Amino acid sequence: MMEHKTETLLTGLAFPEAPRWHGDRLWFTDQHARRVMTVKLDGQAECILETDDLPGGLAWLPDGTPLVVAMTERAVYRIGNQAWTRYADLSVLAPYHCNDMIATADGRVYVGNFGYDLHGGAPQTRTCLIAVEVNGSCRIAAEDLLFPNGCVITPDGTTLVVAETFASRLTAFTIGDDGLLYDARIWADLGRITPDGICLDAEGAIWVASPGTGEVIRVERGGKVLARIKPVGVPYACMLGGPKRRMLFITTSETDDPNKANILKSGRIEITETAISGRGLP
Repeated sequence: MMEHKTETLLTGLAFPEAPRWHGDRLWFTDQHARRVMTVKLDGQAECILETDDLPGGLAWLPDGTPLVVAMTERAVYRIGNQAWTRYADLSVLAPYHCNDMIATADGRVYVGNFGYDLHGGAPQTRTCLIAVEVNGSCRIAAEDLLFPNGCVITPDGTTLVVAETFASRLTAFTIGDDGLLYDARIWADLGRITPDGICLDAEGAIWVASPGTGEVIRVERGGKVLARIKPVGVPYACMLGGPKRRMLFITTSETDDPNKANILKSGRIEITETAISGRGLP
């Protein structure tokens, strides 16, 4: 099994999440610091937006407009000129905080949610993925998911794979012509792994950040682990990027507790080079 070591690109963050390679830089949310940020490969960081809510997943519309999830409000916002405007209200459909998000090539976005009060100790409850159309209308695309989190879409646009964090599995769906998700099937049963953020590579394998086990794995369909990374911090998400999309960016932190995260500032962007480039929609 191939193993990788990481280097640190950026430090001093509270809780970095939702990494996305876009243009010539990595975008991410520093969630508990309530910021949307970017960092270049030389380590130059920039705050794009300070938010009123916890920022979750990131995605882009076909015209290049960035979107961000407002987690506790359960909404999606457009980002522009150091401000954000509401794009879609998911609060009627999402029973608790929203989290990650992915966009299709034609601009539909899929948004996950906790389903229950995770930090308040509520019992685990299955929930849904929500589809947001380009006109901002929302509907439930798939149900019966346990903490749907990071997603990838295959390059042909026909299949969405979602990380069910507390079910320890990756679940695949066929994307219907109507935008709804059909034919749920297990893409990989991951055992002890707790999949959070994920990304797809050119060979069809998926990189998976597992905060529960403190590692990032590369796994093929069926569950065989092809590579394993032990970053310095606890990994919550990962993304392939860079000029040839062979640089794996890993968002790590020592804690996901909001108060501790803002005091410790232990969040990092760690990087390692891979042999296989990224592919598909992040």
